[in-house]
Amino acid sequence: MSITLSDQDKNTLRTAAYGAISLLAAADATGSPHKIATAGSIALSSATGLVGHVLAEKQRGADLNGTSVAAIADQVLPALTQTMGLLEKADPTEAGNFRSTVLVAVETAVRARKGEPSPILTDMTSKITAALDAAGVATANSRPAR
Repeated sequence: MSITLSDQDKNTLRTAAYGAISLLAAADATGSPHKIATAGSIALSSATGLVGHVLAEKQRGADLNGTSVAAIADQVLPALTQTMGLLEKADPTEAGNFRSTVLVAVETAVRARKGEPSPILTDMTSKITAALDAAGVATANSRPAR
């Protein structure tokens, strides 16, 4: 199935993916945020399928320079859920591709840091995963009973 995304949908997808990495970097402000941002962004650049094409476009995304981790999270976490919901409706395989792409980038970003991930990064990773999975829960809850 071929999916056509609007410019707004593409922007939301980019905000979600790159925003997840920005969120991790911001949460690790006292550690190695530049290493997290670099490693995560490189991982996103290796995405394939529709997700890879959208992430490779040289378009400006949303402003992710919030003044706090909370401000960035307010943009990114809903964008993750919204993108998953959109892709699940259009093409579940591509939704799986997006989820996998983001989680691999998150794992790559966290591993770029020396030593074990801090509890803060572990918690933020859990929040990102929960936001990705929230669309599936909402979809399942909205299906009519048989």
